[in-house]
Amino acid sequence: MEAKKISFGDTLAIGLMLFSLFFGAGNLIFPPALGQAAGSNIWTAMIGFLLTGVGLPLLGVLAIGLSGSSDAGALARKVHPRFATVLMVSTYLTIGPLFAIPRTGAVSYEIGIKPFLSGEAASQGVGLIIYSLVFFAVTCWLALNPTKIVDRVGKVLTPALLIMLGFLVIQAFISPMGVPQAPTGQYQSYAFFKGFQEGYLTMDTLASIVFGIIVINAIKSKGVQSAKEITKVCTGAGLIAASFLGIVYVSLAYLGATSVGAIGQAANGGIILSKAANLYYGSFGNLVLGLAILFACLTTSIGLVSSCATYFAQFFPKLNYRMLVFILSAFSTVIANVGLTQLISFSVPVLVSIYPLVIVLIFLSFLDPLFNSCSEVYRGSLLFTTIVSVVDGLVAANLPLGVVHKFFSKYVPLFDVSLGWLVPAIVGAVLGYLLSLANAKSEVKLESI
Repeated sequence: MEAKKISFGDTLAIGLMLFSLFFGAGNLIFPPALGQAAGSNIWTAMIGFLLTGVGLPLLGVLAIGLSGSSDAGALARKVHPRFATVLMVSTYLTIGPLFAIPRTGAVSYEIGIKPFLSGEAASQGVGLIIYSLVFFAVTCWLALNPTKIVDRVGKVLTPALLIMLGFLVIQAFISPMGVPQAPTGQYQSYAFFKGFQEGYLTMDTLASIVFGIIVINAIKSKGVQSAKEITKVCTGAGLIAASFLGIVYVSLAYLGATSVGAIGQAANGGIILSKAANLYYGSFGNLVLGLAILFACLTTSIGLVSSCATYFAQFFPKLNYRMLVFILSAFSTVIANVGLTQLISFSVPVLVSIYPLVIVLIFLSFLDPLFNSCSEVYRGSLLFTTIVSVVDGLVAANLPLGVVHKFFSKYVPLFDVSLGWLVPAIVGAVLGYLLSLANAKSEVKLESI
């Protein structure tokens, strides 16, 4: 019997679905901010950003497809079941109540509400407090009562947001607000590496190991069961999603790079988008962009709260789904009130610590046939990666490490550009492989005795 194949139309539909999963309104704030800071080095920085903001999420989805895993933690269990649990809990906390869920409230406030406020409400955070209470109350209510309206609103608002952004970036290309300025900070000397690290902030690589299962299930629902065909469709759908993400990110980065002369240096990308919309289209531009992002953030928030409540319910039998939705919504309300700029800065050390682990897992899954799923390779590589990434995270948090920092900076290649985990990951994998060979020889000798 001939294996069932999927049409290009279905592949396109799955690719657009994957794009909509990755395309959270929160991601829109990072490329404009990168563009402003990178200035004339924008294209070098964007190559780094696209690698972690687009390329790695694509590889994450493909890794799940190639592995044939039935759940997102299957790759990590090749290291150890407890490691898998810790990594998955950390991932869900990061893309959930610690950062991503609060960010939906903070971003929608920054772009959709704050431009229309003045005085004490805007300057002292009163507006954010009131808004976040309402925003997450609605999130909680809809997460408790999931209906098709959430899905339908998402399907309508993602295209609406893209159309509005299209008007913005097309205008930015036709009539630029200015020219790219001189790069600032690390973008002066390490534009590529700084852009690479900024791509972590999208959190899409973390999300990809969760979304990969959704894509595979969508493919199987079309009647496809062949592992080869599933991998083929995963690749096609992933490339479609990656292409759209890349176009959006590059366009927004260019908008940010040309905006400094007209709107000045902004604290975050939300302010850049808001001021650009006002400059080109006045208050009407702010209103349309604000509404589109507000509802897009709301649908993202509902989905994340629902997913996290479902996941964490397995660890807390006494807390049912309903109670967890209340807890997650209330916690996110509190965290959102630290403000968007502070929320981004707090997330950096955590992402710097977690991202390398997921990246190494993804690449090991592609190389898996070369070492026959040897657990020593996974353990050696992830052990060395964890050591360096934890130190990297502490450095990113500006904690004084003294002699430890000096040692890593002097002896670990690329440590000063936040890629110190790369060489240790390779060394750990090689040592793990050699150890597995030694163990195999010992077993052979024992059997021959």
